[in-house]
Amino acid sequence: MSEQQEDQQHDRLRSAPAERFAGEIHVFDLNEALQKLRAEAHAAESGHRQMTIFHRAPVAKVLFAFESGSELADHAANGLVTIHALEGLLTVQAAEQTHKLQAGMIVILSPNVRHSVRAEEASAMLLTVHMESKK
Repeated sequence: MSEQQEDQQHDRLRSAPAERFAGEIHVFDLNEALQKLRAEAHAAESGHRQMTIFHRAPVAKVLFAFESGSELADHAANGLVTIHALEGLLTVQAAEQTHKLQAGMIVILSPNVRHSVRAEEASAMLLTVHMESKK
């Protein structure tokens, strides 16, 4: 590894994706991952922290830790979206409907459904996106 690569690795919050997503079997302790995510030295952006725990096309799994009152603004993904509430209380606004998710609840959205997520209290969620193939 060159000195420049070592410096870049040192500046990263986490190991490089190629290292994190290598291998055939992946086991995650979401409680431990949330503790590490919340303990990271950098400030939370827009009241939340996020970490991609797994990504191999077409699937991505992203862990979110929200501060009370923070939100993900209205957006859409070109894939099937699953929002799994792990802690707290989340409000998901999608297709002109409001869904309150407590720990253990999920909502599944079809591709390109616009949605937003708001943490009504300190909360955590696991987001899974199954991207649609480009045609």
